[in-house]
This record gives sequence, structure tokens and C-alpha cells, in this order.
Amino acid sequence: MPRSHRSRYGSDTPRCAWVSRRSTSTKYFCPRSASAAHASRRTATDQVRHVSPALRRRLRDYALLTRLDRPIGTLLLLWPVLWALWLAAGGMPDLRLLIVFVVGTLLTRSAGCIINDFADREFDPHVERTRERPLAARRVSPSEAIVLFVVLMLLAFVVVLQLDARTVWLSLVAAALLASYPFCKRFFAAPQVYLGLAFGWGVPMAFMATTGRVPTTGWLIFASTVIWACIYDTFYAMVDREDDRRIGIRSTALWFGRHDLLVIGLLQALMLGLLIWIGRIAHLGSIYFLSLIVVTCLFARHLWWARHRDRAACFRAFLDNNYVGMIVWLGIAVATLQS
Repeated sequence: MPRSHRSRYGSDTPRCAWVSRRSTSTKYFCPRSASAAHASRRTATDQVRHVSPALRRRLRDYALLTRLDRPIGTLLLLWPVLWALWLAAGGMPDLRLLIVFVVGTLLTRSAGCIINDFADREFDPHVERTRERPLAARRVSPSEAIVLFVVLMLLAFVVVLQLDARTVWLSLVAAALLASYPFCKRFFAAPQVYLGLAFGWGVPMAFMATTGRVPTTGWLIFASTVIWACIYDTFYAMVDREDDRRIGIRSTALWFGRHDLLVIGLLQALMLGLLIWIGRIAHLGSIYFLSLIVVTCLFARHLWWARHRDRAACFRAFLDNNYVGMIVWLGIAVATLQS
């Protein structure tokens, strides 16, 4: 039994007791228990403080791995899908379809970035622009990346299951193209063409989901998307040209050589020709063709920017292609609304 001592109220109370001034009740409070509880709370708080920064860093690395900080890739993938949805519907598409394709685009683009970094994890540390990527810097392990890739692809498949069976079958082709693209850079001289196939496959999917078939217009948009991907990704590859040559990665920037801007200009003209053909087949109005004039001016500006092959200028031309996709979509959206 604890030793007693004389309290200030003249009564004997246990050593660990405290008598309230305002009542006759006694509240027991043991200093040893209090110290233990305080130490326990402090340990738990310290653990939270240590875990939270680590968790934040991990989530940040996952966000960088999936390029959530750089939406340009998602937009370049999304614009042709929006062209197709608006043309297939003859105006504003069904809201459910629009949501499915937007969410699916975001998920697949993020998954594509992961598998790309996984395939390039031995090359990226030797490239100035990519050496700080999470996989290249060993902040995320290859096994973690594969797990995250599989999770995102499964989520994308759940999303696409909201569509009809034929569109679901088409999505399997898209998944195969997406997963295999990063590995073709080792042996295919023009991997940008393969990238165009992967980025453009959402177009036939959009037509199939909307109309139940893929008409000539759909395949023409698909072809123009493949060409467009070759255009903007060649600008992108021009940024890394010397690094790619040194480590053995193939690209159209290397394949075209000193004729790179000439070939890009020819591809731009070919894409514009296809877009004009699409406008005539779909009976799009003058607003659409006016948008193509704006696109022509943008294309000319990109060639002018990149004329000295400066890395920053080439990257700027790549980024500016986002406005090409947006203006073509605006032209289609307004033209179909008017009709």
C-alpha cells in the first residue's frame, strides 16, 4: 500500500492521490503512470512524424512516375479521341461515353509512362533530361513500378467494360500497343510511328462505341493522329538526339538526320491534307476550315522555332502542339454544332 503523507487539508491521503479543492471526491493520479502515458504518446507522435514525410515522398515519386505533374502527354492523347467522339456523334457526345474515354485516357497514359520508364530504366540515368526520374534515380523499385502499372491497367479495363463488347475487344489492341511501344525503340528506326499507332487507337474505339462501326472518316482521323504523333514526338526526340545516339536508342530525329525539319514540314502538310479531306467528307463548315488555317500558322511557327535545333526551342515546339489539338477540336465542335 502506498505511503501516506499529510495533505494540505489535514487528512492522510495516498501519495498518488489528489484531492479536488471544489469537491470532497478524490481523483487518483500516479506520476509514474502519467509519465508512461506521456512517453507512449510521444513515441506514437514521433512515429507519425517519421512515417508521414516518407509517405509523402513515396506518393510524390508515384505522381512523378505517372507524370501527373506533366499533363501534356494526356492532352496529346486525348485530343484525337475528342475529335472522334464529336465527329461520330455529329455534335456533343453522350456524357457517359465522354467520361469513360477521358478517365480511360488518363489511366492509360499514366500506365504508359510507367512501362516506358521501366523499359528505359538502364538508359535514363545517362540522359540529362531523364536521370532524375524515380526509376532511374532508384527511388522506386522495378517491382513497385510493375505493380502500379498492372493496377492502372486493371482500372482502365474496368472503365472500358462500361462500353460494348466490340469496343472492349479493340481496347485489347490498344493495351498491347501501349505495353510494347517502349521496347521497340531498341530495334525500330522510327518508334514515333509505333507511338502514333498507340496514341491513335482511341479513335476507332470512339467511333465503335458511338456508332457501332468505324467509317472512312474514323480511319482518316486515325491516320492523321499517327502522322501528328510523328510530328510532335520528333520535336521531342530532337531534345535528346545526342544522348540517344550515344546510348543506342532509335528515333526519327536520328533517322531523319539533317533533313529532320524538311520531313516534319512534309508530315505537317500531309496531316493538313487529311484534315481537309475529313472536313469535306463530314461536310464541316467554314469555321472548321478556318481552324485549319490557324493550325497551319502554328505548324509554321514550330518549324521556325526549331530552325537552329536548339533543345529548348524543340521542346517548346513539342509542347505547343497541344494548341494544335485544341484548335482542331474547337473547329470540329463548332462546325458540328452549327450543322
